[in-house]
Amino acid sequence: MAATAFTLNDLRTILLEGAGTDEGVDLDGDIADVDFQDLGYESLALLETAGRIERAYGISLDEEAFDSARTPRALIDLVNAHLSAGSHVS
Repeated sequence: MAATAFTLNDLRTILLEGAGTDEGVDLDGDIADVDFQDLGYESLALLETAGRIERAYGISLDEEAFDSARTPRALIDLVNAHLSAGSHVS
């Protein structure tokens, strides 16, 4: 997937495809600053999400930086920083 920016909609798609969603969680709402745990995503689901992002966008996310991205906005910013820096996987 050749993309210049990673968006909230891109993240929603990856979350739904990889881990689904808990009943009662509306990913279409204003979730940008909601903690992933409050959205029902635990560490295993987030690892799956990271793997899907890395494969789809050809980047390698730093594990420590990824672990500190606790909200969708923080993760989107992290992915976009990698995309703009050209940190692509060889």
